[in-house]
Amino acid sequence: MQTIKKEITKAKIPVAKVDNMTQPFTNIEVQPELRKPTKGYPKGLLSEIVRQLAERVLPFLTIYHDFDVVGQFYGEFLKYTGGDGKGLGIVLTPKHVTELFALIANVTKDDIVADTCAGTGGFLISAMMQMAKTATTQAEIDAIKKQGLVGVEQRSSMYALAVSNMILRGDGKANLHQGSCFDTAITKAIKAHKPNIGLINPPYAKSKEDLSELRFVEHMLGTLQKGGTGVAIVPASCATASSVEKRNIMENHTLEAVMSMPPEVFYPVGVVTCIMVFTAGIPHETSNKKSWFGYWRDDGFVKVKNLGRVDRDCVWPAIRDRWIESWRNREVHAGESVLAKVGPDDEWVAEAYMETDYSTLTQKDLEKNLLDHALFLLRGVQRIDEVEE
Repeated sequence: MQTIKKEITKAKIPVAKVDNMTQPFTNIEVQPELRKPTKGYPKGLLSEIVRQLAERVLPFLTIYHDFDVVGQFYGEFLKYTGGDGKGLGIVLTPKHVTELFALIANVTKDDIVADTCAGTGGFLISAMMQMAKTATTQAEIDAIKKQGLVGVEQRSSMYALAVSNMILRGDGKANLHQGSCFDTAITKAIKAHKPNIGLINPPYAKSKEDLSELRFVEHMLGTLQKGGTGVAIVPASCATASSVEKRNIMENHTLEAVMSMPPEVFYPVGVVTCIMVFTAGIPHETSNKKSWFGYWRDDGFVKVKNLGRVDRDCVWPAIRDRWIESWRNREVHAGESVLAKVGPDDEWVAEAYMETDYSTLTQKDLEKNLLDHALFLLRGVQRIDEVEE
């Protein structure tokens, strides 16, 4: 705890935030098992953990600055807690998706990026790395870290993780706020930074009483400068169902694009999602433009036992670059993307407007679908037999 406090002091965390930063770590002091010497760990488990972090993790971080190692650990940790985090409303964003967001928004050194549901800081880290690529001097990189990143996280433990994440990268933690993004004072603080880019993965609603994901998106867009870009990943149901939030958003902002994501992108959490892109502060009607819809269902990742979804064949960079080029040029390709004029009561997904490219269908596709249908019918017959018995 002395070392943690020393590092927080060295990082020049504002005094008002020091208690919020240190409190989640105080459990270390009341866990005697961490310090108790054992046969395997003569100096105690905590000492061994610190040693392994120093030898195995820190060297990795010095090379791979864009890797959200804290978020990666937290995601692994959730697998061993008797659940995948969905029950807590926690759906951490995979690294390749946070990277994709920074490219969709086309962030540069001159932008100010806000994440009003920062979690472990994955979006801010990816944005920081992308912004740094466009910088030409150390002064510009320092400015990105000190002024270009704004974050809000309500959960104290997540806030501590996000700040720690930034400290490990040298800076970027100065403008992280702890509390509800809907808090008036915090909203005012975010707007004071004048962000023009918003990247968000909002808490996913677990019941009808919970706030809609689009309510968080609407709030994020409201904090951006007029003409700014907001990008959000939300459950596909937000795009297909009519809602007050969809109407409110279109009355104040422009729906630029929606990309349908792979069904298992958040594996092992089973939630089908889509990415929404908006221009803030310009009502959709006044923009008088068609929205672009992408069918981004295959990112090349495959499920591997004990590893989750991985880019086993190293195809993600090529797929990512093709997706980004298609989006930036608003290209239309059969079976991949389409332009359509939509309103708040319409479905905001590519599947509703896209033409099928039948030229790619093969005999093998037909056989597979017939077999799937036959298996479906067979299962139905078995269920009927079970009921009759």
